[in-house]
Amino acid sequence: MKIKKGFVLREMCGEHIVTGEGLENINFNKLITLNSSAAFLWQEVVGKEFTAEEMAQLLIDRYGIDKELAIKDAVNLCNALTDAGVAE
Repeated sequence: MKIKKGFVLREMCGEHIVTGEGLENINFNKLITLNSSAAFLWQEVVGKEFTAEEMAQLLIDRYGIDKELAIKDAVNLCNALTDAGVAE
């Protein structure tokens, strides 16, 4: 999976917001916000191919969480990014 070109993570008013750069990426009906751990993962994987398992390992390394929880969270984030149209 990979983050699609044209989407960037910005911090606005203390919130992590994914925005589209370029008219083809703009959808004013949807605002994508990420919590701090999801924003961390975005920053780690943007611009490269990644899997949910790789994201899970990043969570384990950074936060020291249980592998089962890390995989669940990583899969949920991958699904959310795909459903939002910012990753494929």
